Amino acid sequence: MAARAVIRFAALAAMMITAAPAVAQTNDPNVTQTEIDCLTRGTTAADCIKRDSKDASGEGPGDNNGERPGAGSAATNAVFLPALIVDLFPNPVGGGQAPLPTPDPRRDPASGGLPPPVAPGGATAVQAAAAGGPIVSPSDLVAAEPPRAIVGDFVPDEVLVTVEGGAVQQIAASFGLEVRSQRQSQLLGSTLVRFGIPDGRPVGVVLAQLAADGRTFRREPNHIYSLQQAASIVNYAFERIALDAKEASGEDVRIGVIDTAVDDTNPALSGVIADQFDAMPDVPIEARDHGTSIDGLIAGVGALKGMAPGARIYHARAFEGGKSSMDVILAALDWAAEQEVRIINMSFVGPKNDLLGVACRNARALGIVLVAAAGNNGPKAPYGYPAAFDGVIAVTATDAKDGLMQQANRGAYVFLSAPGVEMVAPSGAGSDVVTGTSFAAAIVTGAIANLLHAAPDRSADWVEKALAATARDLGPKGRDNDFGHGLLDIKAAATAKE
Repeated sequence: MAARAVIRFAALAAMMITAAPAVAQTNDPNVTQTEIDCLTRGTTAADCIKRDSKDASGEGPGDNNGERPGAGSAATNAVFLPALIVDLFPNPVGGGQAPLPTPDPRRDPASGGLPPPVAPGGATAVQAAAAGGPIVSPSDLVAAEPPRAIVGDFVPDEVLVTVEGGAVQQIAASFGLEVRSQRQSQLLGSTLVRFGIPDGRPVGVVLAQLAADGRTFRREPNHIYSLQQAASIVNYAFERIALDAKEASGEDVRIGVIDTAVDDTNPALSGVIADQFDAMPDVPIEARDHGTSIDGLIAGVGALKGMAPGARIYHARAFEGGKSSMDVILAALDWAAEQEVRIINMSFVGPKNDLLGVACRNARALGIVLVAAAGNNGPKAPYGYPAAFDGVIAVTATDAKDGLMQQANRGAYVFLSAPGVEMVAPSGAGSDVVTGTSFAAAIVTGAIANLLHAAPDRSADWVEKALAATARDLGPKGRDNDFGHGLLDIKAAATAKE
């Protein structure tokens, strides 16, 4: 269905957008309402205005003495805004995602490296428009990547774009945007720019405009993501996943966690946090509970022992008030990758975003095991990302009797089940009973750290295959949309063939 989505667009230096039929606008205060109405009809603007002018006055087009512009003037000043016809992308059948191309700063991977549209004389369409030169028609433009419908919450006046670093200011000037931040992204392989939209244009329109400019590689909304904590007793996870609490160890395994701020003064986290990074330093810290619980379940010590004591956690703060945006999350992912972590825990969910998909794909290519919460939005919820990307282990939550958490997401992307209902975990300066796929993901992250501690040479591919092959089947026989491959069995996974 998404493949049939149609968006006809052309972006020429933010000066003229042409499409027909569409609603016409003009900056000429002398153009009559009749002429404006005429521009919206199916006939060509020049013929229509000429005919209407003659009908009204009995003569041809008016002269150019400054009292009334003729048909040519009205047509020149008209700006046609395209009708955006979009089809919301569906949940993928089977849950599989098409492989994402590795970003290459030298060309647009979506267009196969085609150059931007060229106007007569060799200039690009944007350069021609800026210089007052001939305008290339929309049918001659080659879109760098087909626009998509926007699904989910996003920052209403921002877009995220990957570009060559030297083109940032020119693109901003061409499209009437402001540069709010920019940085070189290791995982995206190019400069990531957060452009602001100061004039109130919808995000979808700006994305469509930018898509026709060959200087941009990827263009996405700045989506909003939410932590997956469902509610506020002894930790039963060790027993359910067949991990001996006395032998559990993730010693020296480096783990990245992207979450809220963490309370590293909690006794359960004594000596656990190797380093911290604040991806949103200008936002005051108000909550530390969720991040503290995640880190504690992974590698806590003392009375609230985690799955992998001895692991070294590299904690990135990227959430406040349970929310974060795509640019912040990408900064946290880049930082974690730079720390050479073996595993990254992502206990959050949001809409599909191509930039996040590329970052996850490239992190996996570096050998990093990616673990994410499947989501707490109910059986009919859309797929949750990053969990639904290929190469990410999507974890759902079960209770002490291996029953599925009622509010868990369902779908073919669900990979594995793990305890995540009513578990005791560190929280703030103390502890709390927690529920959610966030915490199930933390259990899986800690369990994987045990596998890597026992055999550091095990690859991310091996880990994924071993967990799938040894999971204890729950629900319908075989992999299903509720439990995935089944309940994590770390003891069996540890004996899987290399």
